[in-house]
Amino acid sequence: MPTEHEIRVEGDRVAAVHHAAVGERWLFFCHGFRSDKTGSYENRCERAVEAGYDAVRFDFRGSGDSDRAFVEATLTSRIDDLRAVIERFDPRSYACVGSSFGAKVAFHAAAGPLDPTAIVARAPVTYNRAFDADRRAVEAEGTLRYDDEHAIDERFFEDVGTYGFDDAAGEIGAPVGIFHGESDESVPIADSFDAAAALETDVLLETYAGEGHRFSEAAERRFLDRAFGWLEDVYGDGRAGVHERD
Repeated sequence: MPTEHEIRVEGDRVAAVHHAAVGERWLFFCHGFRSDKTGSYENRCERAVEAGYDAVRFDFRGSGDSDRAFVEATLTSRIDDLRAVIERFDPRSYACVGSSFGAKVAFHAAAGPLDPTAIVARAPVTYNRAFDADRRAVEAEGTLRYDDEHAIDERFFEDVGTYGFDDAAGEIGAPVGIFHGESDESVPIADSFDAAAALETDVLLETYAGEGHRFSEAAERRFLDRAFGWLEDVYGDGRAGVHERD
């Protein structure tokens, strides 16, 4: 039975759900930019448990059930949230699974404070150029409002501008699995090819013909099959992970 948890980060509440399994392998799921921990993340966590992984899904601050307004959230705050969630559960080893901007969080966290055994990235945001149109809108209007709940302003770009993927790529030691739709109109698949070339670790890059930023049900099933098969190869039994303790 999944259990709900509240984790404090700088006095704010981060809402998380733990799907328990038996073993020492853990997966932490990082949702996309305007997403939250519900929907497909519930299914992905259930699939993780079936594969023998403890799975944790959570809302970054500014999203879902966590504190703060979306406009206050940055890449840095999301990295802090991911680190706090992992520290709360204190696994012996773990991997990160990120979708879209959640994958960017996982990449830069792995280049900084975290040490995952592997990273699974679905339709990942890597290079900041994916936000060029949004940046121009903020420069012109001061605030870009996507809908009633989601807006960004210069704070987001001031922060994300301090993170460069090419700089992070050389610091990421964990193997990376990238899964990207060829018809993605939100994050160009060319960015994933560039990211794979920049990474200095083992990389699997799998493309999905006819799929956009959001996968069809068939592509989602294929993604999960391939991602968990790949994780079995690179993660193993959890005793050979990069993050292991003595």
